[in-house]
Parts: sequence; C-alpha cells; structure tokens
Amino acid sequence: MNRSRASALGFAVAAALLAVVAVSVYRGAAPGLLPESSWGAWRQEEVAHWSAHVRVNHWTRSAEAELYMGKAEQISLRAYGETARAGSATSETVFTLTPDGKLTGSPR
Repeated sequence: MNRSRASALGFAVAAALLAVVAVSVYRGAAPGLLPESSWGAWRQEEVAHWSAHVRVNHWTRSAEAELYMGKAEQISLRAYGETARAGSATSETVFTLTPDGKLTGSPR
C-alpha cells in the first residue's frame, strides 16, 4: 500500500510540474523553451523613422522586435506575455511592443 501512495504522490508532483510549465509557455513567460519553428517570419516596417523587424510566436503570447536608426542606435524589444517598452537615447522616442506584435513609437 505504501508503494501505491508513493507512486500516486510522484504522479501528482509530475502532473503539477507539467501544468506549471505549460501555463508558463502559454502565457509567454518561457519563449526560450519554444522551437524556432514556432516563431513567424520577420516582417519589416518603419516606425517613427526607424527600421523595424518584428516577429510573433504562433504558440504563445510573445513577440520580438529589432529596431535600427541606421548605424547610430539599435533597440531590442521582447514582449513575452506582457507589453515591452524602450526609449531611444538619440531621437527622444519611446517604442512599445505588444505580445501580439503591434509596434508603436511616440515622442517622450
């Protein structure tokens, strides 16, 4: 009887850990655990006179953006489950990236 209790407890712990990992991945908290194939293609756009490359993960609420102002400055944004913000030192612009891949730029 002790063996069945021990295996039931082991099973419960394993199920709880699996549930925690699944929820973390789904909410975008663990995008590094996802395969590269789960990310969409990089799309190019221009935001506030900056060149931007944005991609969205198909499995979770996660997006990544790389912004360039020529060779003068580069900003990386990672919206893993929640909105990410970063400001530019040279152009006084604040960029916002949402987990669904929407990128905006506004003056400070």
